[in-house]
Amino acid sequence: MNQSSRSQLFDNWAKNYDNSITSDKDGFPFAGYERILEQVVSLAEVKPNTRILDLGIGTGNLAERFVNKGCNVHGLDFSAEMLTQTKAKLPQVNLVQANLLDDWTKELQTPFDRVVSAYVFHEFNLETKIRLLQQISAHCLSTSGFILVADIAFPDVAIRTAASQHWQWDEDEYYWAADEAITACEQAGLQVAYQQISSCGGVFTFTSKGAG
Repeated sequence: MNQSSRSQLFDNWAKNYDNSITSDKDGFPFAGYERILEQVVSLAEVKPNTRILDLGIGTGNLAERFVNKGCNVHGLDFSAEMLTQTKAKLPQVNLVQANLLDDWTKELQTPFDRVVSAYVFHEFNLETKIRLLQQISAHCLSTSGFILVADIAFPDVAIRTAASQHWQWDEDEYYWAADEAITACEQAGLQVAYQQISSCGGVFTFTSKGAG
């Protein structure tokens, strides 16, 4: 599916997105959704005025948690309708409509203390995931900043393969296997930590080697 079609899909989903998550909170792919988002906030260790960039902000479910902690939140999404939902919910958030695969960094020049993302990176294959993470690390982070990605993920390739056979998911989506992702990211110069939170979801923490 091309990016225009994906954008239209999410535009159509925007008004019902939160309800669909709530109705499927115990099943694939949203099992543990609330716990996973809370873990992102916990790992972020933010203070008031911490600068947050939320990539693929959607309807603002993760961003709202950071707003409630007094953070300065910016959000990016390719779906105009998702951004409309976020603007209504969180008018204080600075929003940019852009595609993650395009040159969006010029619109967000000031470094961020934390770059976060929830349920977005599975749209991209592993090579593209790593390229985006390298781009974020190089252009979007403050000196002590780091990246937190919550997503549909499994501990290793074997478990992901078994899950694929069980759930028969969309071949256009690229769910994480932590073992292969950690190996590939470390080879690309990123340090990685991973926590499995639910049967099909977890949180990655990415930092540049030598950061800290």
